[in-house]
Amino acid sequence: MTADTTPDRAPLRSWLPGFLALGVIWGSSFLFIKVGVAELHPLHLTLYRVATGAVTLLVVLAVLRDRLPREPRVWAHLVVVAAFGVALPFTLFGFGEQRVESMLAGIWNATTPLIVLPLAVLVFRTERLTVRRAIGLGLGFAGVLVVLGVWEGVGGSHFTGQLMCLGAAACYGVAIPYQKKFIAGSSYSGLSLSAAQLLVATAQLALVAPLVAGAPPVPTGLSAKVVASVLALGALGTGLAFVINLRNIRVAGASTASTVTYLIPVFAVLVGAVVLGERMNWHQPVGALVVLLGVAVAQGMLGRRRPASVPAVATPPAVPAGR
Repeated sequence: MTADTTPDRAPLRSWLPGFLALGVIWGSSFLFIKVGVAELHPLHLTLYRVATGAVTLLVVLAVLRDRLPREPRVWAHLVVVAAFGVALPFTLFGFGEQRVESMLAGIWNATTPLIVLPLAVLVFRTERLTVRRAIGLGLGFAGVLVVLGVWEGVGGSHFTGQLMCLGAAACYGVAIPYQKKFIAGSSYSGLSLSAAQLLVATAQLALVAPLVAGAPPVPTGLSAKVVASVLALGALGTGLAFVINLRNIRVAGASTASTVTYLIPVFAVLVGAVVLGERMNWHQPVGALVVLLGVAVAQGMLGRRRPASVPAVATPPAVPAGR
């Protein structure tokens, strides 16, 4: 039985704990990014977290006796997916959170499915544009404008930070339909492909980071909270969370598992407010609700239940970036 055929009618107690844990882990990732960029260049933070996530998934692969892909064609496609699905968005979220609140970054992450859809329709031809999806996109775009507060004028570092977070979500718009078209149909497991994806992203960052940001600092020179944030981002947010997500898809079905999209910004806002004391303007949570409504409409979550296109957070072999 695959993620696409598993029915969404499993007992609540069998998947709800993992579902909530995933929302907490991915929603808290924006807090850890905020803590990490206080001492680390965003490229260095991304390098450390991706390398930690790669090691974590390699350990899981070894325990499950799975193996990495063997085909050169798959690795060639993973170069693109690793760049747009891991290295670029993780780094852009880091740059963005140097300028905006972690809770706002979590809100921008929720726009991912809305960016994925038009690219999947127009560029990769993996989806069809229906009236329902067009209405969802329109609502989502309106929500983006509300979050930005365009009536207040644009400009400044805060606005730039928001655009960087939106750019991170846009990277997923390339990576997700690309992998669906060129990789998802391969015979390798989602775990295998994700571990390979993280290995490729680690190599990419190891080459670029020293050229742009200099040599990465020695971990022993970092504060304990930053080291803990890197480990949480890598081992939990990129490693363990992926395993939990695969189980959620297997037990509850792809449609139910994909709805974690709606929990991530909620936990991001709660954690940012409670732990960091962040606050936001009235129009940002209002815009976020409109964005999530647009996502729900575009994915057919309202009204008659239909198989939904699985967003970034539930599409193997994607590593949920920025989270």
